[in-house]
Amino acid sequence: MFDKGNSMILTVCPSPCIDVDMEVDSLSVGKTNKIISKRIFYTGKAINIAIGLARLKADVMATGFMYEENGNMFEQELHREGVPYSFIWNKGRVRENYKFIDDKSMLTEVNDVSLAVSEEKQRELLELVARLSKNCDGIIISGGLAKGMKPDFYNKVLKSVPSNVCKIVDSEGERLTEALKCGVQLVKPNLEELEQTLKRTITSKEEMLKGCNEILAQGAKYILLSLGKRGAVLTDGDKCYHCKSVNVAMNSTVGAGDAMVAAASSALISGASMQDILRCGVAAGTAAVTLPDSISFMKDKYEEILSSLTVEEIA
Repeated sequence: MFDKGNSMILTVCPSPCIDVDMEVDSLSVGKTNKIISKRIFYTGKAINIAIGLARLKADVMATGFMYEENGNMFEQELHREGVPYSFIWNKGRVRENYKFIDDKSMLTEVNDVSLAVSEEKQRELLELVARLSKNCDGIIISGGLAKGMKPDFYNKVLKSVPSNVCKIVDSEGERLTEALKCGVQLVKPNLEELEQTLKRTITSKEEMLKGCNEILAQGAKYILLSLGKRGAVLTDGDKCYHCKSVNVAMNSTVGAGDAMVAAASSALISGASMQDILRCGVAAGTAAVTLPDSISFMKDKYEEILSSLTVEEIA
C-alpha cells in the first residue's frame, strides 16, 4: 500500500518497569489476601513500542537504561520477540509496579520509584543514541524518566541524532515541550496528556483542535491524538482526520497507546499518507485491547481491524 522498504527504527526507553497485575478475592488492609491470578509484564513504553514494531515485521532496535539485578528478564522478553537491543546498564533493580483488582473490580495501584541514574550514565546513553541513530530512519522516545532526571533529557536525546532522522515522541508535560524544541515529526498524546501539557481542561471539539494546533506551533509536524474508544484524530494544522475505532471485546488496555505509536510510526517512516498513518495507529491500538495477557497486539488481528476502518476529514 505504501511500503518503501524496511526502515530501521530506534526506540529509547529511559525508565523500564515491571508491571505485576494481580486479581485478588478481596483487598483488606492489615489482613491476608489471596491471589487468584497474576500476570507479569516486562515493560516500559518504548520497549512496548519496539515489540509492536517487531510484530509488524519492522526493523527495530531498543535502547535505554537497564538494571543489573533483574534486567535479564527484559533481555529474554526482547529476544523472544526478535528485538535487538543495546542498553546502558546500572546497578540495582528495575522498578516494580503492582496493580490489585478485587472482586468488586476496584483497582488499587502501588507504584515503585526508579533508581537514580548518574550524570555519567546519562551521557553514555546520549553517546549510544548518537552512534546507533546514524544508521536509523526514525527514533522514538517515550515514557518517564529515572529519579532525578530533568525533562530536558528528551531534548538532549533528540539533539544527539542526525537531522534527517524522523523524530517521534510519546510523552506529556515538560518532557513533551522540551522535545518539541528540536522539531518533531509526530507526537501522540491522549486527551488527558494534552490537557496536562496545555494546563487546562478541554471540553469541546473546537478546544481539542485548538490545543492540537498549539502543540503543532511549538514544533511538531503531526499530532496523533488518542481518544480511547472513540478512535483518534491526526492533524498537521491544515488537514484534520478522524478514525473511529471498531467494537471489539476489551480484555486489557495495557499497551494500547504504545501499539498505536508503533503502527503509526512505521507507516509515517514508510511514507504513508495521513489517512493511512491514522488508520494504522487506530488498528493497532484496537487490536491491543483484545489480548488479556500481552502488552502488544497480534499482526493478524491488526490487519483484520485495519481492513474495516474508515477515515473522515473534519473541520
